Amino acid sequence: MTTKYTALILLLLSNLLNAQQEYTGIVTDEFTNPISGATVIDLLHPKNGVVTNNDGFFKILLYDSTKVSIQFIGYHAKELELSTSLNQISLQQENILLSEVLITSASRELQRRSDIPRAIGILSAKDIKESKAFGIDQLVNQISGVYMSTSQAASNEQHFMAVRSPISTKALFLYLEDGMPIRPTSVFNHNALLEMNDLSFDRIEVLKGPASSIYGSEAIGGSFNFVTKKPTDTLSGSLGFQTNDLGLTRYDVEVSNETSETFGFYLGSQYTFRNDGPVAHSDYEKFATTFKTVIDFSPSLKWTTVTDLIQYRSDMSGSLNEKDYREGNYQSDQTFTQRDALAFRSRNTLDMIWNNKAKTTANFVFRSNQMDQNPSYRIRQFRNQGQLTGIGSGEINSNQYNSYVGLIQHRQRFNYMKSSLITGASIDYSPQKYSAETTAVLLDPATGKNLGFTLNAGDYILNYEANILNYAGYIQYEISPIRALKLTAALRYDRFEYDYNNLAATQETYENQERFDNWTPKLGINYTITNQSGVYTNYSQGFTPPQVSTLYRSKNELTGIKPSIYHNYEIGGYFNSGSRWKLDVALYVLDGKNTLITLRNADDTFLSTNAGATRSYGIEYGITYTPIKNISLTHNGSYAKHRYVDFFDRGIDYSNTDRETAPNLLGNSSVTYRTSFSNKLGVSLTASHELVGKYATCYENQIIVTKEAGDSMTDANGNPVTDTATYSGHNIFNLRATVNIYNLEVWGHVLNIFDSLYAARASYSPYTNQNNYTIGTPRAFHFGVRYNF
Repeated sequence: MTTKYTALILLLLSNLLNAQQEYTGIVTDEFTNPISGATVIDLLHPKNGVVTNNDGFFKILLYDSTKVSIQFIGYHAKELELSTSLNQISLQQENILLSEVLITSASRELQRRSDIPRAIGILSAKDIKESKAFGIDQLVNQISGVYMSTSQAASNEQHFMAVRSPISTKALFLYLEDGMPIRPTSVFNHNALLEMNDLSFDRIEVLKGPASSIYGSEAIGGSFNFVTKKPTDTLSGSLGFQTNDLGLTRYDVEVSNETSETFGFYLGSQYTFRNDGPVAHSDYEKFATTFKTVIDFSPSLKWTTVTDLIQYRSDMSGSLNEKDYREGNYQSDQTFTQRDALAFRSRNTLDMIWNNKAKTTANFVFRSNQMDQNPSYRIRQFRNQGQLTGIGSGEINSNQYNSYVGLIQHRQRFNYMKSSLITGASIDYSPQKYSAETTAVLLDPATGKNLGFTLNAGDYILNYEANILNYAGYIQYEISPIRALKLTAALRYDRFEYDYNNLAATQETYENQERFDNWTPKLGINYTITNQSGVYTNYSQGFTPPQVSTLYRSKNELTGIKPSIYHNYEIGGYFNSGSRWKLDVALYVLDGKNTLITLRNADDTFLSTNAGATRSYGIEYGITYTPIKNISLTHNGSYAKHRYVDFFDRGIDYSNTDRETAPNLLGNSSVTYRTSFSNKLGVSLTASHELVGKYATCYENQIIVTKEAGDSMTDANGNPVTDTATYSGHNIFNLRATVNIYNLEVWGHVLNIFDSLYAARASYSPYTNQNNYTIGTPRAFHFGVRYNF
C-alpha cells in the first residue's frame, strides 16, 4: 500500500513539474538593440507577467502553455510560443517616429504622442548629441515657442525664460529631472537651470501650457523635463574638451556599464570655466556631476537612484546702458557683484510592476541648496539733479533650504474601453532660511564704475526662517470610447503652508502663517486620424502661490501678494508623412488672474505686485522636411500677443495694452546636411537662424516725452506726449560642422556669423530714462572634441 501511495505522489509531482516550466529570452528592436521595460504576458494566465531588464532579458514561469504576448509602447505587440532554449525576440517599430514616444512628462508614465492632448516639444538623444550644445539654451530654443534668454559671452548660464509669456523671471516655469522638480514650490529661481548637469541629458521634453493637474504649482508657461541617461549594457564612456574665444573652457567625462544582470550605473561629470571673456567682470566656474544607479531586484521590481552635485560661482557683469551698448563698449560697471550656488539632490525611485495592467512608483527626494549673492541688479547709483554722487547702495543675500519629498503614484489599466486610472499623492517639506543685508557702494562718478562696497551689518531687508509645506493628491482618468478617440480628465488638490519667523532684531519680531489651497482641473480630447496624424484640444488650469521672499520682501511686512490663477484653452494637431515631413501646430489662449509682475520704480528699485488680468494668445508650430536622405530642413516658431487686460499702476490705466519684454515673433530654423563615407567616417554641416521679434521694453506709452529744457511736451489738447521704449529684435545666423572618425568626434561652431549687435534681453529703466541691455553673443568660434569608448 505504501508503495502505491508513493508511486501516486511521484506521478502527481511529475505532472506538476511537467505543467510548469521556466522560460528565458531577450527582447530587442529590429536593430538588435535591447528593449528595457517590455512586458511578457502569459496568454493563458494574464495576471502572470514579467518585464524585461536593461539588457532586454526576461525570465518567466509558465503553466500548461508556452504562448505569451510581448508588448512595448511604440512597437507592434507580438504573440508567440516560447521554446525551452533562450528565446531571441525582435519587435517591429510602429509606423510612427521614435521622437513621438514619450517617457514620463505628460503623466509620469510612458505614453504615445497620440494619447496626450496638449502641445509638447521633444529633443531626443540623437538631437542632443547632434546639437553639440555647450549651453542648455542651444537645446531648448530648438522647440517652438520656447526662448531661453541668455548670453554666451557673459551670462554664464544665468538666464530668463519665455514660454507663452513675456521674457520673465517669474515662477511660470517648472524644471524637472526625471519627472521630479529640482526645487521646492515657493522657492523658485529663474536661474535654476544653472543647477543642472547638461552632460547627463538623454532626452528633453517640454510641456507647453499649464501642467498643474499633475505637477502642481509653477507649471504654467512650460514644464521642462530633463531625462537622465541610462546605464549602457557594456562598459562605455567618453572624454570631452571644448573651448572658444569667449574665454570658455570645458572638460567632461562619462562612464557607464551594467556590471551584472541586476546592476548598472552611469557617471557624468563636467568642469567649466571662463577667464577674460569679451565682457568685463564675467569670469565663472562650475563643477557638475551626476551619478545614477539601477538595480533590478526582479523583472518586476526596480530601484533607481540619481544623485547630482553642482558647485557654481560667477561674476555678475550686469547690463549695459544705451550708450555703451550702441558703441560696443563691453566694460561692465561692476567689479564685485557675484553669485555662488551649491546644489545637492538625491532621488530614490522604486518601480513595482504588479502585472501588465498595474504599476506603482514611489519616489523619495532630498535636496540641499544654498545660493549667496552680491547681485548686480540690486545696485543703485545715487544721483543729484541727474549727476552721479559717487555713492550708492546694494545688498548681500543668502538663500538656503533643505527639502524632503515623497511621491507615490499608481497606474491601473482596465479592459473597459481601454481606460486607465492614475492616482498619486505627494508631500514636500522644505525649511528655508533667507537673509538680505544692505551695502553702501562707492563708485566713480566720472565713469559710473562701482569700485567697492561696505556691508551695513545688521541692516536687514529680510532675515527670516520659514517652514514650507506642500501636500497634494491627484487623479487622472483616460478612456477610449472608440479606437480613434481618447478622453482625458484630471484633478489635483494642493495645500501650501508657510510658517514664517522674522529674525531681524532691528524690526518688530513676529511670526506669521500663510495658507493657500487650490483645485486644478484638466480636460482633454485626442482624435487619431491616422497612425501618424491626429488632433487634440484641452482646457487646463495653472496655479502659482506667492514666493516666500516676495511675500515678505517689503521690510518684513506683508505686501498683499495674491496667488496667480491661469486658464489655458488649446487646440492643435500633429501630422507626419513617413520620413519626409512632420508638422506640429497649436493655437492657445492663456488667461491670467492676479498675474505676478515686477515694477521698476523711479529710484531704480524693484517691486513685485499683481496685475488684475492678463491674456496671452498665439500659434506655435514646428516643421521638419527631409527632401532627400542627406538633407533636413527644420523651422520652429511662434507668433503671440501678450496683453494687460486689467492693470493699473500708480493711478495710470494700462488695461488693454501690450506687455513689456514680450516679443510677438520667435523662431529657430536650421538646414542640416549629413553624409557617411563609411561606417567609420561621417560628416554633418548645419546652418541655423535665430529670430526674436521687436518688443516694448516698458509699459505702452509709459514715457513722458520732454523738451531739451526738461519740460514735458504737450499735444494740442494740453495732454502730455507719451512714447514707448522698444527693442528692435534680432536675426542671428550660426554655423556648425561635425566630423566623426571611428570613436572620435570633432566639431566647431561659428556663432553670430555677421557679428550683429543684439541683446539677449532689453528692459527700460525709468530711473535713467533709457534701456538697459544684456549683451548678446558677438561673433565667436567654438571648438570641441570627444573620444567615445
